[in-house]
Amino acid sequence: MHHHGYLWTGPKASFDNEALRRPPHPEPPPAGRKPELIQRYREVAAEFPTVDLPPLETAYWLIKPRSLVRATWSEAKEAASWLGEQLGEYAPRFVAEAQRDTTHLARLMNSAAARLESGADVSLGFYLERPSYLSLSLVTCSPNRSKPELPCPVR
Repeated sequence: MHHHGYLWTGPKASFDNEALRRPPHPEPPPAGRKPELIQRYREVAAEFPTVDLPPLETAYWLIKPRSLVRATWSEAKEAASWLGEQLGEYAPRFVAEAQRDTTHLARLMNSAAARLESGADVSLGFYLERPSYLSLSLVTCSPNRSKPELPCPVR
């Protein structure tokens, strides 16, 4: 078991585009449906695996391009440490003052380590100034507990 780290920052409006953050339905719309529905399905099916937006289900990071993996660790504590570094770097830009508190950030890091040790994924999100958004994810791999059928992007 190992863990991959993902980081995304961008406009909140992009983050809010949920159609590109969820995998397409396994079955395309039946023939005879509205052409715009069929076209939208094709767009989402083509874009979801490659777009850098954070998926709604954390495990789906595993099907994204390998280039989006920021780092990989075999130890949960190392992955949580990376998370702590990212939190420290971005905390001054957090909109909510309470989220900048160092005790709060340390709790998030410790909680992440415990969840990773159990085989779970970690996903955190924060509003930044300008209306921007920060998404940090740590995904357990080989296998992923919630989506064991998803392949490792690094191997």
